[in-house]
Amino acid sequence: MRQAMIFAAGLGTRLRPLTDHMPKAMVRVGERPLLWHVVMKLKEAGFERMVVNVHHFAEQIEDYLRQNDNFGLDICLSDESDMLLETGGGVRKAIPLFDADSPVLIHNVDILSNIDLAGFYKAGEESRAEACLLVSRRNTKRYLLMDANHRMKGWTNIQTGEVKPSREILENGLVKYFAFSGIHLLKPSLFPLLESWPQRFPIMDFYIQNCGQHYFEGKEKTDLQLIDVGKLDTLEEAEKWMSIHRLTTSK
Repeated sequence: MRQAMIFAAGLGTRLRPLTDHMPKAMVRVGERPLLWHVVMKLKEAGFERMVVNVHHFAEQIEDYLRQNDNFGLDICLSDESDMLLETGGGVRKAIPLFDADSPVLIHNVDILSNIDLAGFYKAGEESRAEACLLVSRRNTKRYLLMDANHRMKGWTNIQTGEVKPSREILENGLVKYFAFSGIHLLKPSLFPLLESWPQRFPIMDFYIQNCGQHYFEGKEKTDLQLIDVGKLDTLEEAEKWMSIHRLTTSK
């Protein structure tokens, strides 16, 4: 069974004033909420079970899914109303809601892309890696550092010069720089390790700290088209993008 988690709990501060009255997941692109676009893309890719974490205006997301009968899918909410747990803590809290035998595809609610999610999930299932992160060579400030086989070795912020877990990974000059897409897959073998972490933490910190002992793989898409609908000035760009990449799923 294909299963996914949609990160929809964020405050969406960069989308204010829209998010002063609604969660980021309910901000509309092409007359549909961001959540609709991600759910429909996952549905078209054959995903049957989805977990959506909620915090900011959580009741609006709950009402929206109920009014649409969960779009005929097995969708449940992971409620973070008491405290926003960040991405890693969000996954950790949701572990009891997952099928313990299947990988989990994780997708940010504000990401629109041309990725074949079914193909990405299948490739992740077949990989020896315990986690697969969708990456590309687009320009950004923060990069994942990979070896020649696309195994994750660390992370860097080229603006500040910060490197994690250690600058030693740059010494041989062989690492490659890839931008993370906000779409990744992790396998149930990581659940016990995740549960040993604190209640609240970023998932990238988890990957950085454990990439030396665990195999995390970057899956590169050379023709990746991606829009992070995280700011007001990207909404118009997202509207144009959706007019070209219109989903075929009906209302």
